[in-house]
Amino acid sequence: MSKKQLKLNAFLIGNGHHVAAWRHPDAQHGSLFENYRRAAQAAEGALFDAVFFADSLAVDEGHFASGLARIDGLEPLTLLGALAASTRHIGLIATATATYNEPFHVARKFASLDRISGGRAGWNLVTSDNAAEAGNFHREEHVAHADRYARAREFYQVVTGLWDTWDENAVLADKASGQYFDPSAVRRLDHKGEHFSVKGPLNVARSPQGWPVIVQAGSSEAGKQLAAQTADVVFTAQSNLGNAQKFYRDLKGRLSAFGRDEHDVKIMPGVLPIVGRTKEEAQAKFQQLQDLVDPRAGVALLGRMIGNFDLSKYPIDGPLPELPETQTGQRSRQQLFTELARGENLTIRELYLRIAGGRGHLTVIGTAETIADELQRWLEEGAADGFNVMPALLPTGLEDFATYVVPELQRRGIFRKEYEGSTLRDRLGLSRRRSQQLTEPVARIGTA
Repeated sequence: MSKKQLKLNAFLIGNGHHVAAWRHPDAQHGSLFENYRRAAQAAEGALFDAVFFADSLAVDEGHFASGLARIDGLEPLTLLGALAASTRHIGLIATATATYNEPFHVARKFASLDRISGGRAGWNLVTSDNAAEAGNFHREEHVAHADRYARAREFYQVVTGLWDTWDENAVLADKASGQYFDPSAVRRLDHKGEHFSVKGPLNVARSPQGWPVIVQAGSSEAGKQLAAQTADVVFTAQSNLGNAQKFYRDLKGRLSAFGRDEHDVKIMPGVLPIVGRTKEEAQAKFQQLQDLVDPRAGVALLGRMIGNFDLSKYPIDGPLPELPETQTGQRSRQQLFTELARGENLTIRELYLRIAGGRGHLTVIGTAETIADELQRWLEEGAADGFNVMPALLPTGLEDFATYVVPELQRRGIFRKEYEGSTLRDRLGLSRRRSQQLTEPVARIGTA
């Protein structure tokens, strides 16, 4: 195809991304896995590149917690293992934080998922922004922002190094000779760094993609540097075209410093689409969700997203207070929300209603044509390579997008009509990661 092609991931969470989605009359509170399986199969039927699951390792605390349904979730690697058996083509991406995990565990789990799914796995490398997680991992305080990113860089080195401890054709399974693997093709890692000491090798042979797809979601200065160095795909929160273009140029411009080309990374902002047969119908759908927002839940969501601050002590119809730079949350999101509140003189109530659905991501409300117009504009004007589609309500919001918006994108020639290749890397237009020579001397397995 001559036109640039959109990439689409389905970002699935609970009953949907809107904070009040669980209260909607159409929300289904039966089997969470069945809801996810239905949504994943709908996304595959619409030829999405992947489904994506975020993760948190703690329950948000406070009197508001009982109003937030998304604290009740499923561990994403377990979930994706089940979805791998329920789908055939769609990619399977999950978050595993570098802050409260160990590299060997992460390397082993994603290599296993890649083999189980036939090359469809992706790892979302993040640093934890939920301060409550610290208490579940032997810590009194959350790890500081700079320290989280320093650990993440080394974490990435260890995980990818472990994936490289097996060469492409290391497994022989030679029944005649009795040799299962070639000992000259399996290496120790022998990593010793500031945060980790890992001997290796990994006890999972090289996976179909070489490396699972690496996804990164930070938009702070440290996050952009980590993404430019490590990521195949970048998720980002951008609420308008101008800021999205600026982010796109900035990140793509950093790649050459790491010997990378602009096509090596796909930038995929989030988008919350509300689809209607008319603009009025779409707006009514959105307003129905907005009317269901409990003020306590709205204030809690805003406080969590703006950097783990308690905003309940401030007047809800007063201005956003001056807040110090967060040391535990997402600095890029704090800056985004603060600038939005200051620029439009929003109260706390107005600000939480603004982010109740998309949490700072692009929100598009209208017909399939209106939504396709905006996605095409961002694609063609250097703001995105694709989008992380965030349905406000699941599964109906995703099914509406698949039924109405995807055919319109296909009609315009900017989205596929059939899957290409056999792996997630193939479909994203990314090269297969081949075994790299490890930077430190290694000892061959089976040799002195």
